[in-house]
Amino acid sequence: MSEAPETIESELLAGDVDRRGFLNCMAWAGTGLLWTMSGGVPRSGPLSGRQLGKGDLFFVQISDSHIGFSKAANADVTATMQAAIAKIDALPVAPAFLIHTGDISQLAKPSEFDTADQVLRGSRTKDVFFVPGEHDVGTDNGRGYLDRYGKTAQRSAGSGGWHSFDHSGVHFIGLVNVFNLKAGGLGSLGAEQLEWLEKDVKHLTASTPIVVFAHVPLWSVYPEWGWGTDDGARALSYLKKFGSVTVLNGHIHQTMQKVEGNVTFHTALSTAFPQPRPGTAPAPGPMVVPANQLRDVLGITQVRYLAQQRHLAIVDESLSGESPSAAMAAGEAAARASTPAVGAATGPAQKGAVSISNFAFTPKSIQIAKGDRVTWKNDDDVPHRIQSANEAFAPSSVLDTRGTYAVTMMQPGEYRYFCSLHPTMTGSIVVG
Repeated sequence: MSEAPETIESELLAGDVDRRGFLNCMAWAGTGLLWTMSGGVPRSGPLSGRQLGKGDLFFVQISDSHIGFSKAANADVTATMQAAIAKIDALPVAPAFLIHTGDISQLAKPSEFDTADQVLRGSRTKDVFFVPGEHDVGTDNGRGYLDRYGKTAQRSAGSGGWHSFDHSGVHFIGLVNVFNLKAGGLGSLGAEQLEWLEKDVKHLTASTPIVVFAHVPLWSVYPEWGWGTDDGARALSYLKKFGSVTVLNGHIHQTMQKVEGNVTFHTALSTAFPQPRPGTAPAPGPMVVPANQLRDVLGITQVRYLAQQRHLAIVDESLSGESPSAAMAAGEAAARASTPAVGAATGPAQKGAVSISNFAFTPKSIQIAKGDRVTWKNDDDVPHRIQSANEAFAPSSVLDTRGTYAVTMMQPGEYRYFCSLHPTMTGSIVVG
């Protein structure tokens, strides 16, 4: 670790996290360290020697399993999810329950959910609480996820899945911010869920510890990549009266922590594959690291509520037990080296052809004549879904790698579109 935790903490509290802060935050979040809350500030210490006392609570967060993914970043995500469960089962104390913070599946297929359920059933910890990721709801508007995991949760037209429960004096709130994503937008909770949240916490005393868990971070980690929630600040405003608030997220596949007043934000490692740290690679998405270092960048998050001290302690641990820093740096360097320079020739252009690569449409704006056909081809390792911003044409199915979609444009004008799974990806069609 190149700097003391207090130094990095000051950088994060100063405002937006710059590139230097991102490079340091993996070391700051740590692996194999116990994070305790004291006066709203996290303090790290070794995990050994810490025992649960009367009234204490221990649970584990896992995230971003992406069952069904089988590309170069990890050809066997089921095996690494099983390794995560085995690591949890090997802990000296069994967790009271698990929390899964979304992207259980890659394409929300029943077979993918079946596989994830089978892995979870093999754990000695039987209680699992879920919130969905965009991959769990993007293909069928969440019907499969909600029918399986949201039967007792709040539901509404075209959305749902938020819920709350109490355990050992702690109030848990599962929020859903992956429905109804808009072009260029971030995660979104929506007015109905926010009204529910306000009512859910209104009766609680200020001394009640609060744990919020959702897929997309509630703080603005990196809006350029969609890593934030557009109405997250309103949700957090309802939690200002509470002395201890911990927000657990997934989505970005790396550990980061931020403290803001009474709130500690914490994102988890994936059990499937890493993503680059912002500013260190051309785009987000599955990142290939050296094969012998893959388990350095996958892991679990342990959380303990220490009742007598009234604080939460957080420890991130990779599957290998090693720090993820070296593997992350190697993957980011390889990603930069393999990305063509802007404007570099990539072969003869075909009329009306749009490539989807590195989480971008190329060309971003295409000009065609009335009656011409536009064809998108997915050259990424992750699925994408083409959607018109104003319903000028029907949305595509979810396009996996090498999948294509085509529309014929019959009316002059400019038509904007985006990827409904990754809404920071936008493009336009100009019909002459």
